[in-house]
Amino acid sequence: MVDPVVLRMAFFGTPDFAVPTLRALLNSRHRVIGVVSQPDRPRGRGGVVTPTPVKAIAAAAGIPVLQPDRLKDPAFRDAFARWAPDLAVVAAYGKILPEWLIAVPRLGMINVHASLLPRYRGAAPIQRAVLAGETDTGVTIMRIVKALDAGPIFARVTRPILPDATSADVERDLADAGGALLVTVVDDIAAGRAHETPQDDALATYAPKITKEEGAIDWSRSAWEIHNQVRGLIPWPIAWTHVHGARVQIIRTAPDEHGSGTPGEVAEAAGDVLRVATGRGALRLLMVKPEGRRAMSAREFLAGHAVAPGVRLT
Repeated sequence: MVDPVVLRMAFFGTPDFAVPTLRALLNSRHRVIGVVSQPDRPRGRGGVVTPTPVKAIAAAAGIPVLQPDRLKDPAFRDAFARWAPDLAVVAAYGKILPEWLIAVPRLGMINVHASLLPRYRGAAPIQRAVLAGETDTGVTIMRIVKALDAGPIFARVTRPILPDATSADVERDLADAGGALLVTVVDDIAAGRAHETPQDDALATYAPKITKEEGAIDWSRSAWEIHNQVRGLIPWPIAWTHVHGARVQIIRTAPDEHGSGTPGEVAEAAGDVLRVATGRGALRLLMVKPEGRRAMSAREFLAGHAVAPGVRLT
């Protein structure tokens, strides 16, 4: 019996989403010889410079880590070339990869992308799917080519998006699914049995990076559209509105398609119920976070704020 091929692999990743994929590779028969992650940056209120989640895992495993500011840095190019990986895996690295880099691994580079390609190519596939009210999404393992997320597909797995799931919820699920699927694909590549299916570019949609400005709620939109905005922008930038001129972040909501009234006007404010009229239907605000305060339930918020029917949120 021929022993299975063991590939020498480089891994590119930065945030929490990439961690399950790196862990899956570390637990596979293949060898991770080096990791590339974005530079460490200040995090949290104290602005403490903290290792990226991927770097922390790699360091604990004793794996070399490169963190170039620029991928065209000659020192990085030389160091990566010396690794001479058989294959490179990318999971939410956060930078566009140049052609010279893609060409270094003898078996190329593959990507763990959090959508059902060719839908939602780009930087924010999970958030854009939730914002759009999609009922399903998934993970695609694809070959990296010069064009953005346009390479042929090795495998896909589908996951539902539940009506109340946030982007953070979906990301955790897809991160785990992506790690498991990736190892299967790597095994297939090592054995020479991997099959690649070209994408249909005519079906492509795009998922541009989320901006902070997208958090502002337009109450003339429908209750379901605003509900999707709220859950789609968790954990960042978080949807917000003004109550008596003060910014309040909206953390959790529930649509009421049968409600009515002037968009943005409080229709009901009593006990556990804080209901706001929208352009179509009404929206219950279940969890909110006043600026500079902790997140709180509608009951807690109403106990400390003068909000009554007729008050207008802007």
